[in-house]
Amino acid sequence: MIKKILILSTVLMISACTPKEDVPDFKAFTDVKEKKAAFFNFMYPAVIAENDRVKEEREFLESLVMKLDNDTDVSSKELERATELSTLYKETLTDSGITADWVNAMLVKVDYIPAPLVLSQGANESAWGTSRFALEANNYFGQWCYTKGCGVVPSKRNEGAAHEVAKFDSSQDAVHAYFMNVNRNNAYAELRIIRAKLHRSPEALTPEQEANALANGLIRYSERGEAYVEEIQAMIRHNSQYWR
Repeated sequence: MIKKILILSTVLMISACTPKEDVPDFKAFTDVKEKKAAFFNFMYPAVIAENDRVKEEREFLESLVMKLDNDTDVSSKELERATELSTLYKETLTDSGITADWVNAMLVKVDYIPAPLVLSQGANESAWGTSRFALEANNYFGQWCYTKGCGVVPSKRNEGAAHEVAKFDSSQDAVHAYFMNVNRNNAYAELRIIRAKLHRSPEALTPEQEANALANGLIRYSERGEAYVEEIQAMIRHNSQYWR
C-alpha cells in the first residue's frame, strides 16, 4: 500500500494576494544537464527554508533539554510553544508536561533532511517538474489528500478510492508538506531512526552520504518498495555534481 499520506497543515499557507510563483518551463529544456540544474536551482531555496525552520525548532527543543538538566522552570511562553510543536508533530504532551522523554521523542522527529534526498525525490516524483501534478497542483512529491476537492483527481484512480493528489499554492508549500510527512508519518519511522543513529555516530558524513543512508527508510513511500529506494539512491549518486 502506498504511504504518501498527507495531512494538510495550516503552517506556511500562502495568502490569496501572494503573486503567482515563477516556475520554469521544464518541458522546454532540450539539454538534460541544463534541465537538471534548472530543477534543482528552482527547488533548492525551499529546501533551505524548511531546514532553517527545522533548525530553529530543534534549537528550541535543545534549550528545553538544558532547562530540564538544570532543573530550571519552563516559562509559560515556552510551554505554549512546546504545545504548538507537540500538535504539529503529533507527539502529545501528557499531564506531566515537558519531560525528557517527550523532548527526546520530539528531537527524533524535528530534524534536518539533506537536500540531495529531497531534491532527488522531487525530481523522481514529478518527472523533473513536468508531471501533470507538478504543473497543475505544484505537487512535486506525489502526496495525497483525502477531502473531496482538496487536490487533483488522478486519471487512473481505482474505483471506490477517495484520495486526490494534493494541490499546493507554491513549491515552498509542497516542500513544507513533504518535510512534515517524512518527519511525523509513522510510515517513515525507520528513516527517523536511521537519522538519529547518524547523529550519534562519530563519523562525519557528507549530505550525499546522509541522503543515501536515509533513503533506506523510504521503503513505504512507494508500492515499489526496495526498487523505489534503489532508484532514489541511484539518482543521488548520478547527480553528485549538483550536490557539490
